[in-house]
Amino acid sequence: MEQKNLFIAVDAALRAGEEILSIYNDPTSDFEVERKADNSPLTIADRKAHEAIVAVLRETPFPILSEEGKHLEYVERKKWNELWIVDPLDGTKEFIKKNDEFTVNIALVRNGTPLLGVIYLPVQRELYFASESLGSYKLVGITQLNDSDTLTDLVKRAVKLPMEIEMNPYVIVASRSHLSAETEVYVDKKREQHGAVQLISSGSSIKICRVAEGSAHVYPRFAPTMEWDTAAGHAIAKAAGMEIYDADEETPLRYNKENLLNPWFIVEKKREHIK
Repeated sequence: MEQKNLFIAVDAALRAGEEILSIYNDPTSDFEVERKADNSPLTIADRKAHEAIVAVLRETPFPILSEEGKHLEYVERKKWNELWIVDPLDGTKEFIKKNDEFTVNIALVRNGTPLLGVIYLPVQRELYFASESLGSYKLVGITQLNDSDTLTDLVKRAVKLPMEIEMNPYVIVASRSHLSAETEVYVDKKREQHGAVQLISSGSSIKICRVAEGSAHVYPRFAPTMEWDTAAGHAIAKAAGMEIYDADEETPLRYNKENLLNPWFIVEKKREHIK
């Protein structure tokens, strides 16, 4: 059942990517940018991607918590042992800037822990997918599923994560739009520990994928994020031998909390001992 749900999530992500690109590549589109209550941007692509994902995931028995959907009160959500956590278009600011650094994020969470996850980069045509039992994979050059495709077919065409990538010097990936003063302090400390440090800026959940695939050592995030920003990447990172730790307590992030805001966190190789 886990692999069936992962394949469904892949289908949903690819369909959302198709909707996003139809708007992104339309020279006549103005993206219909609106502002949400927290002043973050919302475009027609966010809405269309949400609709595409929900149309696929509603065939499963699990409720959906989407950034662009209705957010029920915790008194209802706390009854959900399993749920989909979705960001139909992660990196809306990057989408508006047209720098190609945006993703589709879909995760299935069980009892607060990501069970499986899918991240799709529509412009790059890169698909990351993972589950606890299957492992973590990256597939390049995919835009849609063929009628005959199975999850086994995707795995055969994909590369297992992490990849063997030579990283020298120490590589830190950080947010392109939210590089905080605390992050700069963290980078300085890593320079003291490792000498030369390479800092790579990137948008959306691509940063988590960088660590999961082995092209970055660590991703520190000392700025606000929501659960839908990290749940899919968390599943992909976990299945690749990485973890997303609370920056203060050194415990893995949890999901479907009463407050959907994440604490500050660090994505890095899984530690031997967790508090």
